[in-house]
Amino acid sequence: MGRFTFRLPDIGEGIAEAEIVAWHVKVGDVIEEDGRLADMMTDKATVEMESPVAGKVIEVAGETGDVIAIGSPLVVLEVEGEGNQVDGSEKAAVAAPEPQPVVAEAPAKAEEPVAIAKPAPEPTPVPSPAPATPAAVAPAPRAPAGHAKVMASPAVRKRAAGLGIDLGEVRPAEDGRIRHADLDAFLAYNSAGGFQPAGHKGQDEQVRVIGLRRRIAENMAASKRNIPHFAYVEEYDVTALEDLRAQLNEGRGDRPKLTMLPFLISAICKLIPKYPMLNAHYDDEAGVVTRYGSVHLGMAAQTPAGLMVPVIRDAQSRNLWQLATEISRLANAARDGSAKPAELSGSTLTVTSLGPMGGVATTPVINRPEVAIIGPNRIVERPMFVKDASGMERIEKRKTMNISMSCDHRVVDGWDAASFAQDLKKLIEAPALILAG
Repeated sequence: MGRFTFRLPDIGEGIAEAEIVAWHVKVGDVIEEDGRLADMMTDKATVEMESPVAGKVIEVAGETGDVIAIGSPLVVLEVEGEGNQVDGSEKAAVAAPEPQPVVAEAPAKAEEPVAIAKPAPEPTPVPSPAPATPAAVAPAPRAPAGHAKVMASPAVRKRAAGLGIDLGEVRPAEDGRIRHADLDAFLAYNSAGGFQPAGHKGQDEQVRVIGLRRRIAENMAASKRNIPHFAYVEEYDVTALEDLRAQLNEGRGDRPKLTMLPFLISAICKLIPKYPMLNAHYDDEAGVVTRYGSVHLGMAAQTPAGLMVPVIRDAQSRNLWQLATEISRLANAARDGSAKPAELSGSTLTVTSLGPMGGVATTPVINRPEVAIIGPNRIVERPMFVKDASGMERIEKRKTMNISMSCDHRVVDGWDAASFAQDLKKLIEAPALILAG
C-alpha cells in the first residue's frame, strides 16, 4: 500500500488560493477514481475537485471555510501500489483532471476533517448548553413579597399556577379575595388569546460565515467602505404601463409572461446614451472611469446559496420578450446552480428588485466597481389628482411605484441622477415611448 497526496491544482489564471466550501469525503472514506472530494471557491467560481486515483482517505486539509493555497496538499489517500510518496518524500504527482466549475451550493456540512500539516490532538469542543428541562422552560411562578397576604381558594391558586399567573398581580373585585372571575378578567385584559408568553426561549448558536455568504459580506463591506453612496427616490405613475403590460400578456402565446422588469430595463437602456456616467466602472486605484457602450445589466437574484447577480449581456439589443426570456433563464440558472461563471460577472449596471415585498423605498448597495444601482419598489394604489380633457382636476385611483437609485458620488453628480430619474419618469408614465424606435 502507498500514500498519494492530491495537491490543489491551478484552478484559473491569477488564482493563488481557494476556500473550502464543502467536503464530500471524510477520513476513513473509500473513494473511486474521479470521485468528488470537495468544492473550492475562488473569486470567480466554485470548482469541484475530483480524485485522480481510487483509495482510502487518511488525511484532509482543514475544515469548511479554510483557505488553501494553490499547490498545497488537499487530501492524502492510501492507494494500491506505491502512490506518489516514498519514505516521506513525494514523487511527481499524477496530473489532476481539469476541474469542472459549478455554481456555489450549500451542501450539508461534512464531518469535521483532520488537519494535514501537523496532526494535533483533537481540539477541546466548546460544550453546548444543556437541553432545557421542563422545569427550566416553564418554571413555577414564585411568590412576590407579600404573596402570603393574597387570599384565594386552593382551586384558584392551582388554576393560576397552571396559567403562570402571579396572584400578586391580580386585583380582586371585592372582599380582597381573588376568585375565578378575577382570573378571567385578568386574562381578558392582558391578552385576548389567554395569558401566555410571547414566545419560547431558544438556544444560542454560532454560524460560521463561509463560502458565498462570506464573499457577499466582503463585497458589501468593501462597497460601503470605499464608495460614498447617495440615494435618490422618485414616485412613478405606472397605471398606463400596467394596462399595457396586461394587454401584451393576453396575447403572449408561448412567450414568457412580461413583468415590470423588461419595461424598466428597456427604458434604462434608452436613456444610457444620454447618461453614460451611470453605465460605468470606477477603478479608484488607477483613478480611471470606464464608460461602456453596451449595457451588460446585472440582475440581483436571491438564491438558496445567497445573493447572486446574473448578467443580461447587451441588454440594449433585446426587445421586451427577449429580455423576459433571458431574465427567466438566468434567474432559474442562478437558483438551481447551473449558471456559468461568465454569466455571473461583467455587469456594468445593476437592477435589484424585491417584487411585491419591495417596500416603499430602498437604499441598495452598489455592486462595486459599478457606480450605480437601480431598485424598483412595490406597486401600490393611491388616490391622485388627475387632469381631464378640459384641464379640470379630479381624484382618481392610480397605481404608483417608487424607484430608488444609489450612486457613487465620486462619479455621478446629484443633478445627473435627478435628471436621469425625471427622464425615466417620462418613459415609464408614457410607455408607448419605450416601444417607439
